[in-house]
Amino acid sequence: MSQSDGLRGVDAAPEELAADTLAEARAEASTLTSRAGADEAVEADQDAAAAAATPIPTAGKGSLWRDRNFLTLWSGQALSQFGAQITELAIPVLAVLMLDATEWEVGVLNAAQVAAFLVVGLPAGAWIDRMRKRHVMIVADGVRAVALGTLPALALLGALEIWHMIVVALIMGVATVFFDVSNQSIIPSLVRTNQIAEANGKLQSTEQLAGLAGPAFGGWLVGVLAAPLAIFITVGTYLASFVALLFTRDHEQLRAPEDHKPLAHEIGEGLRWVFGNPLLRRIVGTTGVANFFGTFTTTLLPIFALRELGLTPQMFGIVFSLSAVGGLLGAIATPHIVKRIGEARAIPISAIAFCIAPLFLPAISLVPALAFPLLIVQFFVSSFTILLYNITQVTFRQRITPPRLLGRMNASIRFVVWGVMPIGALLAGALGTWIGTVPTLWIAACGELLAGLFVVIGPFWGMRELPDAHEEHTNGGPAAADSADGRGADPGR
Repeated sequence: MSQSDGLRGVDAAPEELAADTLAEARAEASTLTSRAGADEAVEADQDAAAAAATPIPTAGKGSLWRDRNFLTLWSGQALSQFGAQITELAIPVLAVLMLDATEWEVGVLNAAQVAAFLVVGLPAGAWIDRMRKRHVMIVADGVRAVALGTLPALALLGALEIWHMIVVALIMGVATVFFDVSNQSIIPSLVRTNQIAEANGKLQSTEQLAGLAGPAFGGWLVGVLAAPLAIFITVGTYLASFVALLFTRDHEQLRAPEDHKPLAHEIGEGLRWVFGNPLLRRIVGTTGVANFFGTFTTTLLPIFALRELGLTPQMFGIVFSLSAVGGLLGAIATPHIVKRIGEARAIPISAIAFCIAPLFLPAISLVPALAFPLLIVQFFVSSFTILLYNITQVTFRQRITPPRLLGRMNASIRFVVWGVMPIGALLAGALGTWIGTVPTLWIAACGELLAGLFVVIGPFWGMRELPDAHEEHTNGGPAAADSADGRGADPGR
């Protein structure tokens, strides 16, 4: 695909571009859109100049279906997400049923998968902001494919041990840090400002579609071919994503070397941006606490379902597939829900729902005969509400953050909300060994109730729409958004 596919130069004055973007945003009822022009999404004069000189994708008014460049990226991500869903089932089956891993070993394995967000998450954001994000994603996909491919190879040789899985998880975790931070930061360089939410919605919808088919297909593969061979499918999908990224074109402009500051300064700048915004602080608080206690659940769920409830790998996969319908419907319904209740209020409402849902998981142990349908219902509700929350808050983050800070913003948030996960996984493994799986799941459920307090008692109820980049930088800064009455966020402005 040529560089010109889906791209056009900025041939209008900034004021005309802002008016055009604003008109399209208000006319596009089916997507969450920014109310600011492209030139208002930057913080400093040099960022505004760079934005004005950067080509902006043209995907048809309010739609990305005709943007072949985005579709190339999207297709690669769809395949890799499908493969990741297979491995998400195959890895715990391999550890729990084939290697007979203990609660502690499962905890260490889960901690290894996300430890990199705690160890290298912050500097990764600063490094990524100095590099082409698409190139980072290409290298990360290659590393993940090679590392993951060693597991089925060792299994076929009869040499696979749990420590091999832990080492591979650590390597893939580092690659995933760089891939995910870049992935969350690349969208504004691929699509127009008013299409960021649509792009996020499409990517999230694809992830849910992968969650719909992937686990069931993975469960079938595990039953027919065994878990190690099922992992080979994921290796192939990572390679497909690698190729798709090679053919994707972005209009990202690297920062000038003279704009680079010492690493510690750039990390601090990202942290100050995130925690200097009171709305982002509350979102990070809710997400971080929910992830901490939610990791208890994800760590012990394979043991709970496969050993204590007696589900087969095929049933385990079907549970995830059918419950993923909730996430898919959540991604589809988010624009309509937001339009009805407001972007700001969607955050605490969704948080209340996904913080209450985990209480039903350990309760399933009281009625094991109904475990299969009850697990589906529990995950359905959780998936629906988490997608509503994530699409809304990720779009808000991308919309208000200057392009030069996108990598550090995402890395700073990931450092907190993913950095707590290895700690949670280790603690879950220790508690599961000490007091048992089900009591630990009850602790996790009670802890998740606390997560919603950050946004439930915040200023979101007094607002309808979240502030945009224009308000963040011209109406008194981020603190202005934290007023109790929501002034400055009036949707009628």
